[in-house]
Amino acid sequence: MDERALREAAVAVLRRNDVGGWTKPAPRLYPHQWSWDSAFIAIGLAHLDAGRAFEELEHLFAAQWSDGRVPHMVFDPNVPEYWPGADLWASRDVAAAPRGLATSGLIQPPMHAIAAWRILQIVHAERGSDAEHAVTARAVALYPKLLAWHRYLAERRDGEGSGLISVYHPWEGTDNTPRWDAALARIDVGALPPYARTDLAVVADATERPTKAEYDRYLWLVALLREAGYDDAVVQKSHPFLIKDVQCSAIFVAANDALARIADLAGAPPDERATIALWSERSAQAVRNCWDHELELGLDVDLRANEPIRCVTSAGLCPLLVPSLTKDEARHFAKRMFGPDFAGAKGLAYPVVLSTGATTPEFRPRAYWRGPTWPVINWLLWCGLRAHGLEDEAARLRRANLALLSRAGAGFAEYYEPFTGEPLGSLDQSWTAAVTIDWLATA
Repeated sequence: MDERALREAAVAVLRRNDVGGWTKPAPRLYPHQWSWDSAFIAIGLAHLDAGRAFEELEHLFAAQWSDGRVPHMVFDPNVPEYWPGADLWASRDVAAAPRGLATSGLIQPPMHAIAAWRILQIVHAERGSDAEHAVTARAVALYPKLLAWHRYLAERRDGEGSGLISVYHPWEGTDNTPRWDAALARIDVGALPPYARTDLAVVADATERPTKAEYDRYLWLVALLREAGYDDAVVQKSHPFLIKDVQCSAIFVAANDALARIADLAGAPPDERATIALWSERSAQAVRNCWDHELELGLDVDLRANEPIRCVTSAGLCPLLVPSLTKDEARHFAKRMFGPDFAGAKGLAYPVVLSTGATTPEFRPRAYWRGPTWPVINWLLWCGLRAHGLEDEAARLRRANLALLSRAGAGFAEYYEPFTGEPLGSLDQSWTAAVTIDWLATA
């Protein structure tokens, strides 16, 4: 497929998944609104209709909780048959949750300010001043909600002021990554009612998805969070899964940099700008301190085990998103990225970044976050390379991903088998189509 045809196909995916004001991540597997999916989707939409791109974010933030959190799922009441559905979360029983909307109680990485700023950049480059003025007004209107979201993360998900964001559940990032194996293995699961999973009804090969043992633990953790009323102070005292997530924290640093720019446009008061700068500086230093010299990666910290999680995954490359890295530090991450665990692994169909290191015992090339390549994570790392002026490396990663995505039958999949390029998971994935559009617009 040539680039023009690839773009048209990607646009068609976003159009088909548009349900009016927001976009399904995928036609069947993900029929509700997911938080970080919508941020990536908004970036792709910005190349088509900047107003519609902001509408994607606005719809999500309409479900923001009063404590500032942006829930990882907003449920479409027209799709009641999806499981696990709204009843699992019981958000309507929580005072902080929005009235009239069913949401989850979890979060996902804070890509939203990054998306809002990227929309403004795209409009500046591709549209006239009238369009730029209109979307700037929408960014300014969204700014207070973005600020409340970041405040929630900085104060409630990092109450100790470490600079690192705590996660309570694998669904707050990269589901069945081996990063979570040891923490999940320590959890004693109580009685669970029988359940039927939507993902196994949609994806033909069950080996691509989390195991039943993993899923049991996911549901048990939700039960514990629900029992705690999603109260962060209560959760952090006793919850068995409590991890400082290096990927989420690195994204938070980049998001604060974007938020600071939007704050300037909004004419935010000096104390707010100083607070955003503090969050950014503190988290940037904390992410740098996660560096493991032996593995040459940033590592998560398991607070219950009181130790770093020594695991080779693409999350460990995400410190590249920290704007204050030196050029030498950024080059070091780039070298690791193109090394034998990731884009330089032997036998790859295309030199793209894998989700789990190819030389590790945890690597499984068909299993969700345990080996396949995810274009959306490659896009994030591409942004990090570009931000540090590593244009040759960025162009190399972009070319490899576009080659994968343009091959016959690629189908804008959720993730891909790295040695054959076979599409896995869900096809017509909106965020895959969205990052394809953004890559194609950036020569």
